[in-house]
Amino acid sequence: MQTTEETIRGLFRRMIGDEKHIWAAVSTTDTIWVLYDRVLNVSPENIQDPDRDRFYLSKGHGPMAYYAMLAAKGFFEPAELDTWTQLGSPLGLHPDRVLVPGVEISSGSLGHGLPLGVGTALGLRAGGRTARVVVLIGDGELDEGSNNEAIEIAGRLGLDRLTAIVIDNRSASLGWPGGIGRRFEVEGWRATTVDGHDHDELYKALTLEPDGRPQAVVANVRAKEGVAG
Repeated sequence: MQTTEETIRGLFRRMIGDEKHIWAAVSTTDTIWVLYDRVLNVSPENIQDPDRDRFYLSKGHGPMAYYAMLAAKGFFEPAELDTWTQLGSPLGLHPDRVLVPGVEISSGSLGHGLPLGVGTALGLRAGGRTARVVVLIGDGELDEGSNNEAIEIAGRLGLDRLTAIVIDNRSASLGWPGGIGRRFEVEGWRATTVDGHDHDELYKALTLEPDGRPQAVVANVRAKEGVAG
């Protein structure tokens, strides 16, 4: 019997084709697998539960690994993956929350996910809920000013149920003095840098006990052949 990891990678391969954003998706595969298989409290059964965890794929221009995981976890039938980008398919080049079961936000325009995550975390706090909000962004996406504003306000408000995962494949134009983690720390976040392909490191970083600060997990990734990213 296949493991979930083997299943998601097999499903992923059905969507590769000539899609130009393949590496944007490959770089997220390990992180998304750990989140949905070991960390997040979200499933097809509780997707309408206000106490479910939320996952926001801000890095939405490469959604193939995300689609594969949702199919593997039963949010929709795996056969739907074969319609990827075809006319009439719900599975577009950017995920659409109205069309794809399990997708929480429509994304692909960079810089939107973390501000939405901040707003959701504030709303959940106001409602007395402890659900987590996890936002996955790319390192180049940090060049967007909206992300920097979100980092600042989250730190000042102590949104400790908010986690930002930064996929660092060294695509940022200028980089950050002291590294990406330091960019978050100066605004009051707790930051951890891990090997983005090491599932145990990712799991440990993503299951730290809240300490009154929002959390950033910087996942260093590197290009690999195939889709083992």
